[in-house]
Amino acid sequence: MSTQPDLNLDYLANLARLALTDAEKAEFAQQLGDILHYVEKLKQVDVSGVEPMAHASPVFNVWQPDVVAPGLPVEAALRNAPARREDMIVVPKVVE
Repeated sequence: MSTQPDLNLDYLANLARLALTDAEKAEFAQQLGDILHYVEKLKQVDVSGVEPMAHASPVFNVWQPDVVAPGLPVEAALRNAPARREDMIVVPKVVE
């Protein structure tokens, strides 16, 4: 890439909570500049006749049907509980 936009890489690294070395900053500045250059190229494409979409390919619901089914028996559900009382799992108090 011949020209790079002005990037405040220290600011971006701080937002991403990254501690970058000078070599990493140089590498990432080049990569980010290349990405921004490509985005500028994409802005030149005529998309006036293209309908907006959320995904590049169709997305279908792949969940199972919501069918009532029996759950675990109480004994099986509590089998590995560290402590139990009246068919319930006892956990440490976290709110005072």
